Amino acid sequence: MERGRRTAGRVLGVAVAGALAFGLGPATAWAAPPPNPSDSDISAAQAEKDAAAAEVGAISAQLAAAQSQVDAARAASALALDEYQAKAAEYDAAQLAADTAAAAAVQATADLDASRQDLADFARTSYIEGSTFQGAAALLSADGPAQMIERAALLEASGANSSDVVDTTRVLQQQATAADLAARDALTVADGLKQEAATALSAAQASETSARSQAAALADQQVALNEQLQQAQQTLLGLEGARKANEEYAAAQAALARQQARDQEAARAAAEAAARRAASASSPTASRPSSSSSSGGGSSSSGSSSSSSSKSSTATSSTVDTTPAGSGSAGAAETAISAGMRYLGTTYAWGGGGTKGPGPGIAPDEGVVGFDCSGLTQYAYARAGISIPRNSRAQYAALPKVGRSDLQAGDLVFWATSPGDPSTIYHVGIYLGGNKVLHAPQSNDVVKVSTMWWGGYAGAVRPSA
Repeated sequence: MERGRRTAGRVLGVAVAGALAFGLGPATAWAAPPPNPSDSDISAAQAEKDAAAAEVGAISAQLAAAQSQVDAARAASALALDEYQAKAAEYDAAQLAADTAAAAAVQATADLDASRQDLADFARTSYIEGSTFQGAAALLSADGPAQMIERAALLEASGANSSDVVDTTRVLQQQATAADLAARDALTVADGLKQEAATALSAAQASETSARSQAAALADQQVALNEQLQQAQQTLLGLEGARKANEEYAAAQAALARQQARDQEAARAAAEAAARRAASASSPTASRPSSSSSSGGGSSSSGSSSSSSSKSSTATSSTVDTTPAGSGSAGAAETAISAGMRYLGTTYAWGGGGTKGPGPGIAPDEGVVGFDCSGLTQYAYARAGISIPRNSRAQYAALPKVGRSDLQAGDLVFWATSPGDPSTIYHVGIYLGGNKVLHAPQSNDVVKVSTMWWGGYAGAVRPSA
């Protein structure tokens, strides 16, 4: 009896020790959380974040005003560029007229020289042959062709005999004088327009430089504000994250402690039960189990029937339209659109491009090869066999107008600082239909398709009409 109790005690001790060793083992390893921020730390970070957000909100109106100023500066620059291009076109025309007038003056002078030689030959012949031309001596004694013409005119006025050669010389003298004056006037006009074009170019370049500077300053300001706000937000989120991590760590530790307590209690109960069974087994009065006893219980076997299932997949296919775009005879508008679309992604070049395609811009875009807005539209319609002016205002002025409700793909659409005043037009694009427009927008951008916008819309023309 005593031996049984000692055995049971040993069993109980071993079981309890094992249970305690199991239940009180080292806790699961948890990564140490970051230092737990205090309430004052989080409050300060929240205040900093709120202050940054408030500053962004407070100057949002200023940023909007600054953006409006940038837009206005870009429009002014485009107007100045348009003015320069118009003056340059006028100068080219004036220079051509001056060259033509100069050529006419040269030819008139040559004709006059030939006529003077004829007049001298006529006078010489009259003298040698004893001509009855009473004014021959007066003509021969003249100091030069001009005085000869004057004397011939006086002789004619006084009723003296004259000849056709004198009349011809006088007319050619007048034509030569007029041609020379016309050449000088044309050259003066061309020189004046050249100077005006140079002045317009300087103004345009200054305007474009200012617009770009304003745009860069605005972008820097926006970046700085966003960085300030993001930094404040990250600081707050970091502190809040640290607080949450500490809370989660504490909750996990508490849950682990509760689990350990439950495990220890279960281990003690199991140990005590084992000890009781051991004590009962060592008792002399313990009943022995019958060898014939058998545990009943019919074994039930559950047959599982497997059913095979088949999956059917439905193949899907997308319908592709294989009809070639623009099949058939393409009109001028379609040809122009196709020509422009080939240059999607081409760099904007201030003053660049024209009938031959992308071209080098002018300062501040010297060395940049691409298109400006009117250079793109002029090129597109040149490919369609239609010649249009180089600058946007001239394009609008020269081509048939189209109402907004009658817009068709291929029409040129224009924007102005004062939509009712064509002289303030500063931008042009090619309408594609479907409320889309192809255009070369501005510096630091590329030829692209944009959604049509109606603010500042000035009208449309149809080059293919």
